[in-house]
Amino acid sequence: VQLVESGGDSVQAGGSLRLSCAVSGWNATRYCMGWFRQGPGKEREGLASISIRGATSYPTDSVKGRFTISRDNARNTVYLQMNNLKPEDTAMYYCAASAVGPCVPSSEYIHWGLGTQVTVSS
Repeated sequence: VQLVESGGDSVQAGGSLRLSCAVSGWNATRYCMGWFRQGPGKEREGLASISIRGATSYPTDSVKGRFTISRDNARNTVYLQMNNLKPEDTAMYYCAASAVGPCVPSSEYIHWGLGTQVTVSS
């Protein structure tokens, strides 16, 4: 099982990015998927999750209305669309698969990617 994130970049505040998480060696359509981030000197925080049926969860107030998680089952890929980016969104972003328990970011996830860096300048 391999998860590979891509799409991270350096952008100015107010810009947008779409992160991708390609899953190989495994049918990701059968599992819950999530996006997380860890900024410099900060703890990792869960941003969004999407269930097998497409139900989504966004527990982090700072990204609600700006970030959207989606999945393309045909491509075995999960996305995170990020709009109106702010300097505080600067972080390494990770995707994860297969939650232990309910499909929410606070659950434990079994498989993780190596991350993609997002840097937002003011």
